[in-house]
Amino acid sequence: MTQLDDMDREIIRLLKRNARLTIAELSEQLNKPESTIHFRIKKLIEKGVIDRYTILLGEDMIPKKTAIVVIQAETPIIEDFLERYTNHLMRTLSMMANVLMVAKSGKDTVIAIIGGENEDKLDEFINENIKTLPTLKNVYVYPIDKFGKGKELVNLLAEV
Repeated sequence: MTQLDDMDREIIRLLKRNARLTIAELSEQLNKPESTIHFRIKKLIEKGVIDRYTILLGEDMIPKKTAIVVIQAETPIIEDFLERYTNHLMRTLSMMANVLMVAKSGKDTVIAIIGGENEDKLDEFINENIKTLPTLKNVYVYPIDKFGKGKELVNLLAEV
């Protein structure tokens, strides 16, 4: 992992909050010359610390309710098919609009973050689209009531 000093961290913090800040605005907020800010940002890009600039969607565009769903696949008779099936589950879930994130954990478990307009729509989506998938051993649903950190992640993952 790349080592960052306090100024690099501060530049990143400000840009994460508002990627549209100009070099002049950053310079003013950090009380540093524009040339220093420009050089630092250039180096952060070259090192791969900054990959790209993006936007966050407005409140109307992001899911109001989210849940973490943990899916355990049934172990098939031929155990070699388990990895293929979990990969199939990941691809299937990835194509669903309400599915914000999909990851695999271990041999038989797929974890997804699901979003919906409200709690009823979220439950309906999970019941009709996830719990009905074939050969599942267990589906655990953990509704998210409140974020302590990382609410912006839902915004970044939401698709239009």
